[in-house]
Amino acid sequence: MRLLFIGDVVGKPGRRGLAAAMPALRERHLPDLVVVNGENSAGGVGVTAETAVEIFEAGADVITLGNHTYRHREVYPYLDSEQRIVRPANHPSQNPGRGHTVVDAAGMRVAVVSLSGSLYLQVERLPFPVIDEVLETLDGRADAVIVDFHAELTSEKVVMGWHLDGRVAAVLGTHTHVPTADARVLPGGTAHITDVGMTGSRDGVIGVRWEQALQSFRTQIPVRFEPAEGNVWVMGAVVEIGDDGLSRSIEQVLVPADESSG
Repeated sequence: MRLLFIGDVVGKPGRRGLAAAMPALRERHLPDLVVVNGENSAGGVGVTAETAVEIFEAGADVITLGNHTYRHREVYPYLDSEQRIVRPANHPSQNPGRGHTVVDAAGMRVAVVSLSGSLYLQVERLPFPVIDEVLETLDGRADAVIVDFHAELTSEKVVMGWHLDGRVAAVLGTHTHVPTADARVLPGGTAHITDVGMTGSRDGVIGVRWEQALQSFRTQIPVRFEPAEGNVWVMGAVVEIGDDGLSRSIEQVLVPADESSG
């Protein structure tokens, strides 16, 4: 089974870039399952039903979220009703949405889990015991497990890979929007990368206009960020997963989107 995992889609430029690049990505990598992080798809912060539908129409099978899941209150009913979108499993259980979903791909039952880091992000529970509980729940219900670990600290992301090595197919880091150069399959068969990067404009600062980011740093006064335009890249990873639910390879995806996406 081949997984194409796409990093945080930032605003309209990211959504357009994803749609423009997806046909070529499908032709090149022949994915059986496409998972897209839609955490920043609505104006650069959060998700709405409209932006989620746009990502699904671009070719996503599952959408994962993160710390901005609840930024737009109107999306709450959609998070409850749409089985293919998942928010961090270690958010409060009574919150809208679900922490994992199971889909069919290439004859396998594949669980996709969203998980949030506990350092600098707001969570109800630490991610390590929560993922252990989720895996117990999935025992016998999934042939392979994909984890989107949406976290700030590189150390927390790396140690999660070791914690889950041999128990899940892949631990793919998101949130920081900057791709790391450490993609590998760990000894137990779990594909891991600290951060896959983002799908957005490289003419800004992690997807937003660089002038606004500079103003924020120089003045220390809150600034309303807007997605940067132009030079949109799609970033992610392709993971090949065997019938045993463990990974054979991981390859980074770092490609410019079609010019029309800007």
